[in-house]
Amino acid sequence: MTTIFEALKDYLQLNLDTEPKNPLHVGEVMSCWIYLTIMDEASIYIQVGLNTSTDDDVIKSLDESYKQCDIQGQRFRNFLKVEGIPLPPTSEQRPLSNANAVPLGVKMTDDEIMNGLSIKTVAAITHCAASVSQCVRNDVATMFTQCMLEKMKFGASLKDLMRKRGWIKVPPYYYPPGAPTSNS
Repeated sequence: MTTIFEALKDYLQLNLDTEPKNPLHVGEVMSCWIYLTIMDEASIYIQVGLNTSTDDDVIKSLDESYKQCDIQGQRFRNFLKVEGIPLPPTSEQRPLSNANAVPLGVKMTDDEIMNGLSIKTVAAITHCAASVSQCVRNDVATMFTQCMLEKMKFGASLKDLMRKRGWIKVPPYYYPPGAPTSNS
């Protein structure tokens, strides 16, 4: 059975070769520019997390996310250069440091690191989905679809680890008035 994402990807790739390459419209430029910024700034956050945590599972997730951000960022960086779009300014890379040398009042907990990574992953997925819906050029929509699917796959593994460790932040449950509760 074909999933909706596979169908969308197939449709976009089918029309990719026959589509004329019009200039990017301002929405596509802005979406690409913002996504590159999201990837670059997430990389900085991940570097801080790597300099803070000593937990093997956290470090593994951060490494995986860092590689993904780097690959996706480079994909958009190359694309914007080809299209003649100036690249966004971003924060400076962080040097490696010893996690045990970070003062406790400054050091993020593993829970904080992973919840921050989770929020950044959700923001990237949401941005990709919104961008796909606004794209006129199929090549741009395909890039965002690919990135969204990669982020969703990573997000699923991140959620599993966070659930296993008790780090997921769950909003209060909502019980509509008059609905039966589990206590009844």
